Amino acid sequence: MVAVPTARKRILFLTPQLPFPPEQGTALRNYNLIAQVARRHDVALLSFGEPSADPGPLAQLCHPLCLVPAPRRTLRRRLWDLLRSRRPDMALRLASPAYADALRSLLRQESFDLIQVEGLEMAPYAELVRGWLGPRAPKMILDAHNAEYLLQRRALETDLRLPARWPAALYSWIQCRRLRAFERAACRRADGLVAVSEADAQALKALDDTLRPLVVPNGVDLERYHPGLPDSLPLHHPAVVFTGKMDFRPNVDAALWFYRRCWPLVRRAVPEAHFYVVGKQPHPRLASLRADPSVTLTGYVPDILPYFGGADVYVAPLRMGGGTRLKILEAMAAGLPLVSTTLGAEGIALIPGEHALLADTPAQMAEAVITLLRDGARARVLGMAARRFVELHYSWEKIAPRLEALYAAAGCSPAAPI
Repeated sequence: MVAVPTARKRILFLTPQLPFPPEQGTALRNYNLIAQVARRHDVALLSFGEPSADPGPLAQLCHPLCLVPAPRRTLRRRLWDLLRSRRPDMALRLASPAYADALRSLLRQESFDLIQVEGLEMAPYAELVRGWLGPRAPKMILDAHNAEYLLQRRALETDLRLPARWPAALYSWIQCRRLRAFERAACRRADGLVAVSEADAQALKALDDTLRPLVVPNGVDLERYHPGLPDSLPLHHPAVVFTGKMDFRPNVDAALWFYRRCWPLVRRAVPEAHFYVVGKQPHPRLASLRADPSVTLTGYVPDILPYFGGADVYVAPLRMGGGTRLKILEAMAAGLPLVSTTLGAEGIALIPGEHALLADTPAQMAEAVITLLRDGARARVLGMAARRFVELHYSWEKIAPRLEALYAAAGCSPAAPI
């Protein structure tokens, strides 16, 4: 969709975490959207985060910028909510009287044309604003980072294959059923709906065929991620790299599946290969990887770029999840040869064999990795084609202006304060 020139608006972003530093999916998307939108509009931010946290450049981009500590839910509380409530866990995850009070106070003091709600877990706060202001409420835009019911359905289908994962599958079955109703209602209430991929847009329309999501995909910082990043770490080569927040269920599943099913085949063909799993908070399910000398489980790293600089192949063996994977765009921007599952590359209009190799069975994925480890020329050609692809389609400067179509449709008169 072509960007529509829009009169300058006052826009309040509601985010589930402080979008700085932009180190993982939600924060990366929120930070870059805010940075781009602030070039054309007046932006305010109300976010979960420690009040003492450094907001970095957001301090200059957002006026005001308000932070509220995130609520803490114990496992006992989550189990209790699972039993007593019909709402999905995502609707309760960030329930916070302090955040609600801060939002109401902000709406008393300021007038806004739009409130942009970042992620389904923030949708209950849009409900609160509607309840407080009724027809006087600002227009609401819901940026759906995932089709959440679909994410849970895919997790269910994956976990059902292993009896040890059946408790997790039961959880996903319950959540999927509850999410469909909650997600449908949240999307219907929004004055504008954003999806991160055409696949997600179709999944949201499957909830209600009257929904018309605008696709605003994830992007990548082309200056930060670029070919020729320095190999400043003493990595073992050839290095196969996977990155992500390693307590996130799809990432845990991806790392375990690749290690158990694909890695032995890779090592048999390339005995010197080394697998790097890079990301904070490794889940206990990954503990067995530490005992293998051919694997490094890094935990938190202050800078991920050296691992991109040292990678010989980047893998994205994802079997569950949704949206557009920022990790894949980052690897492609860095000119890395990429091997991904079809699901991992979902929502990115790459051409298999030209921009990346796609593989969905252990044998296929291992073969693709082995091919690129053995054929450096093929790997370089693939990586450079990937870089050119993201330059053309996935820079934030080209992506964020798509939101102007929704902003233009929101009208010009700001809602009065409470």
